[in-house]
Amino acid sequence: MTPRLTLATALRVVQQLRADHRTVALLLLLPCVLIGLLAWVFDGGPVFDRIGPALLGVFPFTVMFVVTSITTLRERTSGTLERLLATPLGKGDFLGGYAVAFGMVAVAQAGIATAFAIGVCGLQVAGSPWALVGVAAASALVGNALGLFASAFARTEFQAVQFMPAFVLPQFLLCGLIVPRDQMPAVLEAVSHVLPLSYAVDAMNAVSRSADGGAEALADVALLAAFALGALTLGALTLRRRTP
Repeated sequence: MTPRLTLATALRVVQQLRADHRTVALLLLLPCVLIGLLAWVFDGGPVFDRIGPALLGVFPFTVMFVVTSITTLRERTSGTLERLLATPLGKGDFLGGYAVAFGMVAVAQAGIATAFAIGVCGLQVAGSPWALVGVAAASALVGNALGLFASAFARTEFQAVQFMPAFVLPQFLLCGLIVPRDQMPAVLEAVSHVLPLSYAVDAMNAVSRSADGGAEALADVALLAAFALGALTLGALTLRRRTP
């Protein structure tokens, strides 16, 4: 990876996003809509306070996965990626640039969603709201990295959307949101230990339940960063110049 080329790619992606108002609205507002709907369903009661923080990690993860996988696939099917890789730009620069650009979006998305959940929906958390923002951003970055990786295996945008159940739903079921992971059958608990969303939920729960939760969540955030780096590395190894 060359920092100059990576940053140039990130700038190009940001400029494209600025011109695509619907995608920006989807990235920044959809998590707020989902969180608001959830708060309305539970009428802002204790159930919302219990699962709301975890969903602040789940929703950005899911939205970033879908948008990133489709956007990257579009670059390949349109021939843009092939033209870019004919220049000195490498696969690592391309994926790194996407990660930086969508990483900035992830931070904005996490900040807006957290502010909306606490300020508008009345979510009660014991820890720092800034810690929630950090964990939500880390979760969104993992969704971004997995979306970049998954896009390599899709030939159409429809196929990219179809990958969401395979990559996201098992993690949603096993991350501890529905049933605590230590109460699952041993096999499922073991599987949950290798799923990044499990650590996003653990970190969110730590921050929401304890004033010192931010320090407890650091290990989980470090694991999320490792998952993101691993997904980006695999994405660079499997990325194709074009779709057959």
